[in-house]
Amino acid sequence: MDFAQTIINWYQKYKRDLPWRHTSDPYVIWLSEIIMQQTRVEQGTPYFDRFAEKYPTVADFASAEEGEILKLWQGLGYYSRGRNMHHTAQMVMEEHGGYFPSDYNSLLKLKGIGEYTAAAISSFSANEARAVVDGNVFRLLARYFGIDIPINSGKGKKVFTELANELIDKEQAGIYNQAAMEFGSLVCRPKKPDCPICPLKAGCTAFRTGLINALPVKIKNQKIRERYFYYIVVIGKNGILMNQRGAKDIWENLYELPLFETSALVDAGSLIAQKNFINSFGSKVHLKSVTGPIKHILSHQKLFATFIEIEYNQEQFVPDKNWKYVKFEDLEKLAQPKIIFQFLENFFILKDRILT
Repeated sequence: MDFAQTIINWYQKYKRDLPWRHTSDPYVIWLSEIIMQQTRVEQGTPYFDRFAEKYPTVADFASAEEGEILKLWQGLGYYSRGRNMHHTAQMVMEEHGGYFPSDYNSLLKLKGIGEYTAAAISSFSANEARAVVDGNVFRLLARYFGIDIPINSGKGKKVFTELANELIDKEQAGIYNQAAMEFGSLVCRPKKPDCPICPLKAGCTAFRTGLINALPVKIKNQKIRERYFYYIVVIGKNGILMNQRGAKDIWENLYELPLFETSALVDAGSLIAQKNFINSFGSKVHLKSVTGPIKHILSHQKLFATFIEIEYNQEQFVPDKNWKYVKFEDLEKLAQPKIIFQFLENFFILKDRILT
């Protein structure tokens, strides 16, 4: 069985009609590849459409404000991707004269572009014979060839990448790569793969040996860190009190509510009695409402967020340097973590406040 041609034949018949498959423009393909990382196609496609419409060229992207990009990115998570994209667009303007490169080696030099993304862009835009090895391809190859080396180990990445490059159809590199990814996504799925209709099943080791659910093998991720966030909701004459996060932590430069973090879960009464809270809001604080804790899962962190609405004696208020009142009508202009903008949306609906 010709593995590559079988995949390509299937793809030509069953591929999804996705917007970025109608172009060979490396800039547009780059947009789609970065946006779709760690994101389902159904979730990411509307974001791709919005970015492609607002920034039709790399020059448009490069000249945008970072806050504007992060606001458009809001809800996708992994916000460093958006920041890296902005930096990359500016590099393309400065170092490539505004022409987004399409060759693998040049792409690797751009911020936020690794081997996988460089292979995808170069093969899709210029048919360069570089195998794209994403989670879908890892799974497909592990099952078909019966490879039990962990896919997230150094040895595993080397073995699978070498195999993928041996299999690639050099005359149809771009189509083959897209076919392998699509096949893994739609047929050789992580759970309940569609083996009965699979055109590769006759040669599939996992299907023949009953190891479908055992492959691919993956080393367990690092221990999940648990964090306890207490967001303070303060409504004043000038709007709502907000905080801009700093660097070297999650959600860099995004806006949230004033935050107090603890090492363990505590009740709201204990939180407002803590010294650092009193130093900011004083000791005469009235609790108006408490929401949470709400669990929010990140890649290697599990957050428990509690939202505490308060009234306080403003004469005792000593605000953090990053805190400022934001008018209600300006909130939508600020890029916020998903858990924050969802809370605020529900908060104002429940409180029946009119943002005018």
